[in-house]
Amino acid sequence: MTFSLFTAPGAELFLRYIHYFAGVIWIGVLYYFNFIQGEWFKELDADEKIKSSRGVAVRTLVPRALAWFRYGALFTFLSGVTLLGLKGHGFGSAMFQTSWWAFIATGALLGTIMFLNVWLVIWPNQKIVIASAKQVAAGGQALPEAAAAGAKAGLASRHNTLFSLPMLFFMGAASHLPANVNPDYNGKILALVIILIVGLLELNALKGKTDTIKITSIKGVVHMGIFLTAILYVAIELLTK
Repeated sequence: MTFSLFTAPGAELFLRYIHYFAGVIWIGVLYYFNFIQGEWFKELDADEKIKSSRGVAVRTLVPRALAWFRYGALFTFLSGVTLLGLKGHGFGSAMFQTSWWAFIATGALLGTIMFLNVWLVIWPNQKIVIASAKQVAAGGQALPEAAAAGAKAGLASRHNTLFSLPMLFFMGAASHLPANVNPDYNGKILALVIILIVGLLELNALKGKTDTIKITSIKGVVHMGIFLTAILYVAIELLTK
């Protein structure tokens, strides 16, 4: 007797299960940072009586959350890349002319940028912030670069929240929103448009400010995320016909 889980489809399901599990951790902690912790820190900063609590949180709570955050991102990315490779091996070049590919590739692009932001921007800068908080707790002075590092990490994290809305939409749309696609559509033009839109936003994540695109508030980043989702979806629908 063969258990279904120990077949090729079962192995793919198990890999997808890892992808979902790690993804829930990653995006869940991302939303915790942006929707809960960030707002709480603002309240602490505004009240001198409890302001010191922020330092305690940065030294003890934040490192734990960041560990789950970055490794959730890593396993989500690795399992996602593997799943895409398996799908491509099974379908061949024909998959490039399907709505599934247009949607999943857009979601994968956003997810990849988010993953890189975690490991190359957010985590390196947060390490500086944590080190500074520990130094202050030990009686020393705050690191002079800590404030700028915190701002950089926060900006990248806010953009990851922005990107997460269309990323989740297109990951779901790939399997649950079949669309009519002209098999002769120009994939290069579509890719160029998507990369240009997302690339400009990522440039702002690295060099800009949250108020440049109105994502300073929770309401702002959610509204902009929905707007970005709509723009990318319309672009895909128009350019695949």
